[in-house]
Amino acid sequence: MILTALFTMIASEIKVIPFDEESFRFGLGSVTFFLLILIWTPVSLLRTGFITGLTVVGFRLFGDIILNEAPLSISLKNHLPAFLFYFLFGLGFHIVKVEKYKALPLILGAWAVLFEFIGNGAEQLMRHILLHKSNLSIKDWALISGVALLRSYFAVGLFSSITISEQKKRMQEMLKVGSDLYAETLYLQKSMNHIEQITASSHNLYRQLKKRELNHLGNQALRIAQEIHEVKKDSQRILSGLTKITSQKNDQPLLLSDVISLVITANEKYSELLRKDINFHLSVQYDFETNQQIPLLALLNNLIANAVESIINKGEINVTVFEDSTNTYFVIKDSGKGILKEDIPIIFEPGYTTKFNDQGVAATGIGLSHVKEIIQMLVGQIEIETPEQGTIFRIHIPTESIRK
Repeated sequence: MILTALFTMIASEIKVIPFDEESFRFGLGSVTFFLLILIWTPVSLLRTGFITGLTVVGFRLFGDIILNEAPLSISLKNHLPAFLFYFLFGLGFHIVKVEKYKALPLILGAWAVLFEFIGNGAEQLMRHILLHKSNLSIKDWALISGVALLRSYFAVGLFSSITISEQKKRMQEMLKVGSDLYAETLYLQKSMNHIEQITASSHNLYRQLKKRELNHLGNQALRIAQEIHEVKKDSQRILSGLTKITSQKNDQPLLLSDVISLVITANEKYSELLRKDINFHLSVQYDFETNQQIPLLALLNNLIANAVESIINKGEINVTVFEDSTNTYFVIKDSGKGILKEDIPIIFEPGYTTKFNDQGVAATGIGLSHVKEIIQMLVGQIEIETPEQGTIFRIHIPTESIRK
C-alpha cells in the first residue's frame, strides 16, 4: 500500500495540462495507481485509495508551499480535488472486487473507464467549485471520457502483457520439469527391466542350489531375491507416480513450433553456460498443435544438447522441420566434432556415451538409446549422417502420432 502510494505520487507529477492554469490535468498517476493495484492487489483497496490520495495531495502541497511559497488556502483548492479521484477509483474497485476481473481484460477495462470517469469528473467538479470556475462544457466531459478510455485500456493492456509473459515463463518451466521427469521415467523403466531380470536370475539360482542341497547358499540367494523384490515394488510405486504426472491429459496443447522454440531457448542458455558461441537456426515449414510435447521435448532437447556439447568453442546448429503427405521430419545438423564412423552401429545401444568427467565417470542423461525408444514409441525412425564436419540426425515420425 505504501509503495503504491509513493510510486503513484511520483508518477502523478508527470502530467499533461491541456488548459491554462491547471484547470484540468491528466498524467501517469492514475495509470500507475491502476496498474499497481492490479499487480499488488492490496488487502483494502478503499484504504489504499485513501492513503494514495492523501500522499499525492500532501506531496503537491509540500511542493507549492515550501518550494513555490504559495499560500496554503490556494494550494489546497488546487490540489485537494486530486484526493477525490484516487479515493473514488479505489472505492469503485473495492465494491466490484477487482480480483474477479483480472482474467477478463475487456470487462476490467470497462469498469476502469467508468470509475476513472466518475473520479475525474468529481475531481474537476470539486476544483471548479473551489476555484469558482465556470461549469464544465460538453467538450470538457468528452475529453474526460476520452482520457478515461485511453488510460484505462492502456493500463489493462500493459497488465495483460505482463501476465501473459509470466504465464509463458511458468509454462516453460513446467514443460522443462515435465520433460526431465519423462526422461527419468525412461531410466526407471529401464532399471525396472533389469531388476525383473535380476530377481528372476536370483530365484533361479536359489532353485538350482536347493536341488544340489546347498541350502546355506540357496537361502542367501533367496534372501537376495526377496530384497530385490522389495526394491522392485518401491520402484514400481515411484514409476507409477511419475507416469501419472507425465501422461496427464494436457488441456492446452502447444504448437509444434512452440515446442521447438522452447528447446532452442533452453539450449541457447546451455551454450552460454558452457561459454560457447553457437548460432541457432530454426526453420519450421509446417506447424500444427501437438499433444506429445513432453516426448518431443525430451528427444529434441537431448539431440540438440548433444550438438551443443560436440561443438568445441564456436559453431552452428540448424534445426529444420517439414512434412510430406504422412510424416513430419526433424533434421538436426551441427558443426561439431562429429561421430566416428565405427561408432555409428552402436550409438543407439544402451550405455553408449562419449562423455566422461574428470574422474572418468560416464555422464548421465537420457542417452541416444532412450531417444530411439521415444521415437519408436511414436512409430518413427531415426537416421544419422556423418559429413566431413559435424553430424546430421534425421527423424521422421507419422504426423498422426504427434498431431492433436
